[in-house]
Amino acid sequence: MSPLLETVLFIFGLVALGYIAGATGYLKVQTGEALSEFAVGVALPLLLFRTMIGADFHGSAPWGLWGVYFAAVIVAWTAGHLVTTRVFGRDSRAGVVGGVSSAFSNLVLLGIPFMLGVFGQRGFEELSLLISIHLPTMLMASIILFELFSRDGGEPMHPLRIVRDFLRKVFTNPLIVGIVCGLAWRFTGLELPALAMRFVDALAEIAAPLALFAMGLGLKRFGVSGNVRPALALSALKLGLMPAAALALAWLFGLPPLTAKVAVAAAALPSGVNSYLIATQFGTGQALASNQMTIATALAAVTTALWLTAAQAVFG
Repeated sequence: MSPLLETVLFIFGLVALGYIAGATGYLKVQTGEALSEFAVGVALPLLLFRTMIGADFHGSAPWGLWGVYFAAVIVAWTAGHLVTTRVFGRDSRAGVVGGVSSAFSNLVLLGIPFMLGVFGQRGFEELSLLISIHLPTMLMASIILFELFSRDGGEPMHPLRIVRDFLRKVFTNPLIVGIVCGLAWRFTGLELPALAMRFVDALAEIAAPLALFAMGLGLKRFGVSGNVRPALALSALKLGLMPAAALALAWLFGLPPLTAKVAVAAAALPSGVNSYLIATQFGTGQALASNQMTIATALAAVTTALWLTAAQAVFG
């Protein structure tokens, strides 16, 4: 068995173990919510904090990574919106949910352990630069599009409320706090005290497996009910069109091999819970987002391995 295939099976195997623990009743579904809350609120922010204070970013801004990844986001989001509205006849607000479900990769609970397992610390450092702007960018795009389409029949949101809600969500997000605190400490030039570093290391080391297991338990809570055909179509866009666009753009613009492979791998990841939370916040498409997330995660065990193999063949 190749090291790549073994890593992919290990990562999705941890997700499957979490799902089985919930499906058999060995652990309560609420346990998954608590584990996810701990992973996102404590362990993963500390992992990002540690990465920010110790990473070697080679003195370059990741414009190429950002450009390629978010260009692929635009392609997949547009296709998801059009498929939801034109093919399945849903309204424009549901189209926003379809778009975000087709383009919002699970870069945290799945992406962080995935990059660590496949590309090691350097791959995770590249991903952390993407995480630093991923949530704010996707959240703002969702809010703006919902505001635009709500004018067609719903009650439009006040611009000041849009800005206030956006800033509140960004600056209270523990992942963003972890990144900002890590960068702030890095700029001081000081060493983190040894005892503090032991605390950080102890919690950061459990972040990846804990996040994967918690994600599996969470999938049991969401399940699949109705809206299967549009969810399958959106999953095909997320797992097929988006990584294909990222691979083509990374090759076209000549990204460095590791950066290119991280961009393709990030684009190939399935949708995460954020697409469902966005749908819930705006009161439309919740079942569509939930089903798409569950289906895409199950299929991604195969498709991510294929896209990583393709990226390895193209970029060496």
